[in-house]
Amino acid sequence: MRSPRTRPRRQGGHHIGAYGLLALTAVLYLVFSLALPSTFPTLDTLDSILSNQSIPAVMALAAMVPIVTGAFDLSIGYGLGLAHVMVLQLIVNESWPWPLACLTVIAGGLVVGVLNGVIVEFGRIDSFIATLGTGSMLYAVTGWITDGSRIVPGPQGLPPAFTDLYDSTFLGLPVPAFYVLALAGVLWLVLERLPLGRYLYVVGSNPRAADLVGIPTRKYTVYAFAAAGLIVGFAGVLLASQQQIGNPSVGLDYLLPAFVGALLGSTAIKPGRPNALGTVVAVAVLAVGLTGIAQLGAEFWTVPLFHGGTLLIAVGLAGYAARRRLRGGAAARDSPAAPPPSSPTPEAGTAGTPP
Repeated sequence: MRSPRTRPRRQGGHHIGAYGLLALTAVLYLVFSLALPSTFPTLDTLDSILSNQSIPAVMALAAMVPIVTGAFDLSIGYGLGLAHVMVLQLIVNESWPWPLACLTVIAGGLVVGVLNGVIVEFGRIDSFIATLGTGSMLYAVTGWITDGSRIVPGPQGLPPAFTDLYDSTFLGLPVPAFYVLALAGVLWLVLERLPLGRYLYVVGSNPRAADLVGIPTRKYTVYAFAAAGLIVGFAGVLLASQQQIGNPSVGLDYLLPAFVGALLGSTAIKPGRPNALGTVVAVAVLAVGLTGIAQLGAEFWTVPLFHGGTLLIAVGLAGYAARRRLRGGAAARDSPAAPPPSSPTPEAGTAGTPP
């Protein structure tokens, strides 16, 4: 018979796994606030975190969507570089209206995502290899467009409405933070509340079972890559608005942080599976940690060291959470159901029964 303490203990472990990363964010903020009382717990630091970490957060959400289906899109860093260069190329050198240039680049990101999905699923090429190859081709296109140099606006600069996409504020906070919240909310709604999201999770957890129940795994994997490309195109617009200079190599700087956030996020809120809210929490942990380390005067090489170490920890924790979730599900299926209460049977020798 199952102990009555088993369920509370299991629920307590679930809460620690789900909200431990969020608690770690609060602990890190408290520690750095005590260590740097004059610089860290300030509105300027908060604004800097919300502004500077918005693009890494968007990129982490882009990386998270294909991971839901069990695939990895290594082309997102190269795609970001091409997208932000194309925005500035169209505005500065081709004199396009900035709204048309932004929409065109976002649509181009969608096309790249669809191509990645088609190559992976219909070409039967591993997602690591396929997206690394397409990413290298995107990097080549970036070099061809820029000729290896930067795209610099003229004396008139960029349209103020375009730069306000990143530099403006809303309710006293940087507007890019609201982009992240809106994107995370949309992805949460799709993945957690709509049939499309449930299909994507089934494809990622057991493709064979998805085929057996009639879910077209190829189609939904292409959908995931398309969503990633669309989000990367949007991130490219934000990056162009932020930097206001086309740098052909800047996109690669966002590749590792994106996967660190996406993989670490799979250990929070919904431990054992990638999810949008967990990804935002993971990015918050990274942002607080990196900001505190920078204010403590750490060397420049601590940033890649921090990201690399966190990636290893994130992969290990994500694998452990997934195995723990599978074991929990298997234990729930294999545990015998409680037998129905039986009516008392009269014993031999009692009244009404033969001795």
